[in-house]
Amino acid sequence: MSFLSLLTPEVLLSAMLVLLLVMKIFSDNFSRSTVLIVISLFFLASAIITLIVQPVGSLFGGMFVVIPMIAIEKSILLFATFIISLLAFEWLLSYRNYLEFYLLLISIMLGMFIMISAGHFLSFYLGLEMATIPLAALSAFDIDKPRSGEAGMKLILSSAFSSGILLMGISFMYGTCGSLYFDEVKMLFTGSTIQMAGFVFLIAGFAFKISVVPFHLWTADVYEGSPVAVTAFLSVVSKGAAVFIFMSALYKVFGAVSGLWVYLLAILSVATMIIGNLFAIRQQNIKRFLAFSSITQAGYILIGIASGTLQGPASVVYFILVYLFSNLAAFTVVAVISEKTGKEDISDYNGLYKTNPRLSAALMLALFSLAGIPPTAGFFGKWFLLASGMSTGMMALIVIAAINLVVSLYYYLRVVRAMFVDQNEKSIAFIRSNVAAKLGLVICSAAIVLTGFLSFIYQYIYSFSYGVQ
Repeated sequence: MSFLSLLTPEVLLSAMLVLLLVMKIFSDNFSRSTVLIVISLFFLASAIITLIVQPVGSLFGGMFVVIPMIAIEKSILLFATFIISLLAFEWLLSYRNYLEFYLLLISIMLGMFIMISAGHFLSFYLGLEMATIPLAALSAFDIDKPRSGEAGMKLILSSAFSSGILLMGISFMYGTCGSLYFDEVKMLFTGSTIQMAGFVFLIAGFAFKISVVPFHLWTADVYEGSPVAVTAFLSVVSKGAAVFIFMSALYKVFGAVSGLWVYLLAILSVATMIIGNLFAIRQQNIKRFLAFSSITQAGYILIGIASGTLQGPASVVYFILVYLFSNLAAFTVVAVISEKTGKEDISDYNGLYKTNPRLSAALMLALFSLAGIPPTAGFFGKWFLLASGMSTGMMALIVIAAINLVVSLYYYLRVVRAMFVDQNEKSIAFIRSNVAAKLGLVICSAAIVLTGFLSFIYQYIYSFSYGVQ
């Protein structure tokens, strides 16, 4: 394959980055709404092109690797960014530094794509840092609000700590194997004491990025303080990228010791589901509520990763796709209400259905999907994750997951009850959503209903899946 075809999404993002830098110089000559529309369409076009091209090969001496599954993962993240761009449209329309928002966003995407395609621990770490630093700046992007600056500071400190742990694990691998190439580390990994210590450090560093208990403490504060669009990006794109590279590293590098990390992931999964559920029940702020919901979802994702079978990666990628639509639909409603009223508490949503029936219906559908209630796509996503766990005989883990699914119904339906049942003398007045937000909600709502029934989507992902080798 040619150099450019292997780097299709990276080249597209780099070109847009240069174009935005030039546009920043002449920003007074461009219509803001036109620029935002063009950038949104760029993300959509990039997602489609990346999915169609799907090259196979490697570059830079094997440090950058592309296979069809990686192309699918990148396409999913680009499409999620397109929805987030629609979500942020009205907010950026009135924000003076709107071009800087996309400069940071595209820099993050480039770092994530380098990380996902890494065939070498050094290129993985460089991609990780390239994504992390602008992500912290993006969390602090709402410079007029102290909470946003606090969110950025907490994210950069926790990221620095987790990156240090990852780097320590990588250094142990290099010290014992003499190489950082995934393929060579796989052959030279013998399970010695220092190698296992390095492996545990790597697991801990990844757990920070995915918000796995007990490495989740930064999540709720950062989600609450960040602008809603950034919170949506953190919960879907950032987490999705971390899950993809974590799964790839476990399967391709440490598959020989899968008997050890399967049980470790099972323990982390149980702790994450239980703690995430318990804290989600107590939340009053809608963004903190979705943060702990996101933590709980990470627990279910670990079940799919722990399976080690061909069904594992397919179920995880499919679940991320479903989670994308469900979570972004919820965040779009939250963004519209927050932008118009500044209200973010669950109690503020009391009686929302009477004044805003469409927003209420969209949020209800999203919450049903996050809860895994049939026939939404969330039900099928969780079904495939649990099925991948059952295929390896982890019945105790599946039973615990099923119990947590029932518990999660309480707090998801609590928000639905607030909108449709509870009364509020000062209900949120009717909100006229902008066209971009409406389009995003229509896409997400339709996908929540249809993705589960369109069985060829899962079959297509499964056809490119890989297991522990």
